[in-house]
Amino acid sequence: VEALTGLMEAVVPLVQALSWPLIVLFILVSFGAPLRKFLEGLEQFTFRADLSGVEASARRQQVEAAALLGAAAADKAEKSASGAAVSGSDGAHEIASAVAQAVRPEVLPAVGQATVLWVDDNPANNLYERRALEALGVRFTLSETTEDTLEKLRLGRYDAIVSAMPRPADDEAEYPLLKGQHKAGDTTPLIEYADASSPDHRAQAHRRGAFGSTSRPEELFALVISAIEHGGGR
Repeated sequence: VEALTGLMEAVVPLVQALSWPLIVLFILVSFGAPLRKFLEGLEQFTFRADLSGVEASARRQQVEAAALLGAAAADKAEKSASGAAVSGSDGAHEIASAVAQAVRPEVLPAVGQATVLWVDDNPANNLYERRALEALGVRFTLSETTEDTLEKLRLGRYDAIVSAMPRPADDEAEYPLLKGQHKAGDTTPLIEYADASSPDHRAQAHRRGAFGSTSRPEELFALVISAIEHGGGR
């Protein structure tokens, strides 16, 4: 009870200042200790209530996205074999810093009009990552197979692709989606979102033409915004 009271005392002034209904109880019940540590660390970031116009809106969206990315990180930790928890203030600092750098008032108009193609054989696995970007206005189209993705790319334009499909068993195998894009002449930036992303995996994905590769929610968030900011599939 004391821990919950302390958390609410830290978060409530932030919510009141921004007039934004942070879903604290939901994420506390869903993720327990890892999210409590994350939100306790998040209190060190101050967001002034006297900001005007677009900047105030950007700050509010930063907080919402950071909270959802914290939920994504806790969710991945709970599902991992190690069960490593979000690392309190360090984790909050890293996520909030990534969000603050990516979410700037000048990029919000483009981000708010962007559509991203999310490729995943189990889309329910990564709800919080998508919701963090949806907080900025990003719209998602879901696809569960490479074939369906290539057909959607043929019929429409997207600002970025996020592929959360499992990697090929053979590290030397051509990534099928990238291969299909290249064959069709499609230049939509593709970001690989994998359970693990070592420097070797990142280098391999880059060699095959991927825009980026990561296993971390905050890095995915920044990569998607960067792809949109630099023109996406236009």
